[in-house]
Amino acid sequence: MHVVIMGCGRVGSTLARSLEDRNHTVAVIDTEPDAFRRLGPGFNGDKIAGVGFDQEVLEKAGIRRADAFAAVSSGDNSNIIAARVARETFGIQQVVARIYDPGRAEVYQRLGITTVATVKWTADQVLRRLLPAGAEPDFRDPSGTIRVDHVPVPAVWVGQRTIHFQEQTGSRIAWIDRLGEGMLPTRETVIQEGDLIHLVVREENAEHAMKVVKRGPQED
Repeated sequence: MHVVIMGCGRVGSTLARSLEDRNHTVAVIDTEPDAFRRLGPGFNGDKIAGVGFDQEVLEKAGIRRADAFAAVSSGDNSNIIAARVARETFGIQQVVARIYDPGRAEVYQRLGITTVATVKWTADQVLRRLLPAGAEPDFRDPSGTIRVDHVPVPAVWVGQRTIHFQEQTGSRIAWIDRLGEGMLPTRETVIQEGDLIHLVVREENAEHAMKVVKRGPQED
C-alpha cells in the first residue's frame, strides 16, 4: 500500500514508522518542516512541507496512487477538510480522521469518514480498566446499537457449549481468548475455565445478557 499521512506529531510519526516497518510506502505532510525530525534517520518515505488539504501538496505526496489517507494533525477542522478532499476529490476509500470533539466525530462517522475521537477514546480506555466487566463496552458502533464486551467466564458456565451460552444470553461470541490465543468457536465448542469471551450484543439487551452470564445456564 501507499499511505499519505497529514500531521507529523507523535501519532503521525509513529503511524508512519509502523507502516514502513510493514513494508508499505509512506508520505508524510506537515506545515512545520522541523516536525519531520520525529520520523528519525531511518525513515525512507517522502516528507512534504505544506498544508495537508492543499491539492498540489497532496499530489506531491502521491495521493493519486495512494490506497489510504490519515489526517492526524492537532486540528479538528484541518483533519476533516483534508479527509473530505482525499475522499471526495481523489476518491480514496480508506480515510481516517483524528477528531478531538467526540460529538463532531460521530457526525462525520455517519457521513462515511472513519474518525478516532482521541479524548473520548482515551477516557473509554480508562473507564474499561476501572469498572467491572460489562460496565463499559470495548466497542460501540457509531449508531449506538451494537456493542462488544469482553467477559471472563464464571465457573457456572464451564463445560457448557458456546451455542447454549449464546442462546441464553441473546448474544453472539465474536471470539474467545484461551490460553493466550484467540479462537473462533464452533457449535461444538465447550467453554473452559479461564476463557475470556468477547460478546457482540445489542445495546438494549446488554444488561440482560450480563445478568444471564452471572446467573449461569438454565435448563430448557
